[in-house]
Amino acid sequence: MPGRKTDVKDAEWIADLLRHGLVRASYIPSRAERELRELVRYRKALGRERATEVNRVQKVLEGANIKLAAVASDVMGRSGRAMIEALINGVVDPRGMAELARGKLQEKQEELERALRGVVGAHQRMVLASQLRHIAFLDEEIERLGEEIAERQRPFEDALSRLQTIPGIGRRTAEVILAEVGPDVSRFPTAGHLAAWAGLCPGQNESAGKRKSGTTRKGCVWLREALVESARSASRTRTYLGAQYHRLAARRGAKRAAVAVAHTILVIVYHLLSKNDVYQDLGANYFDERDQTATIKRAITRISRLGYEVTLVPRAA
Repeated sequence: MPGRKTDVKDAEWIADLLRHGLVRASYIPSRAERELRELVRYRKALGRERATEVNRVQKVLEGANIKLAAVASDVMGRSGRAMIEALINGVVDPRGMAELARGKLQEKQEELERALRGVVGAHQRMVLASQLRHIAFLDEEIERLGEEIAERQRPFEDALSRLQTIPGIGRRTAEVILAEVGPDVSRFPTAGHLAAWAGLCPGQNESAGKRKSGTTRKGCVWLREALVESARSASRTRTYLGAQYHRLAARRGAKRAAVAVAHTILVIVYHLLSKNDVYQDLGANYFDERDQTATIKRAITRISRLGYEVTLVPRAA
């Protein structure tokens, strides 16, 4: 018990609770599951370190008045890396470096020439070379970890494939979910228990019958981060999850909407893993078709506020 030693009566009381199913014994992952989690989290940490190093590269370029990031969406893409390597090798002609562009970036020759006019000295070239070597090393380590994770999760390839049927979830996110939650979700009685463990359910803060802040509780930060990223990706799709995001974002804001969609994704994950099923989307028009009367009323109200009269005429079959 908290604050004092557990005596015999306390032990009997806890055993009685466990026997009647009122509480559950804490789940301790196996050694293989713990090691897999460590690999997945380490890969995520290396990815963050790589992003930090890319920001350092951009800072050095900005200090040399090279505005490559203003034209190229990815400074460390194939075109951006070729231009940075040309700067390291002493190339100072903006036109010659702009010709290294590939893909759609070739259509921005003039913008690239203006962005590549700067003053790059020996110091900047040395720092950029060191940063590129570090990024290359991180890329190799991330790829090596990815291969090891894929090998350890090979027995659960079917579960990974089913998770990837959810909008917004790719291979890497599916690996994170499977590593954090585990392939067997039976230790969670319901999807709500899983959401509470992950920290994706609203907090319960009520006093004198008045609901206060519903801030989400603490939980598994690694799983929560992956699911929120998936929710933002799903928001750009014409699916049920995308419709849910935009419906909530209009009233509650983008951040709350992302957490709510992440909660929905985790509930879907629970049912897919527990029932060995494949995700079937309800469609982007689900909320409109669920209550057509309310949808029509809202549309008429908005049009009427613009000064128009609306007459509804049923379309012929």
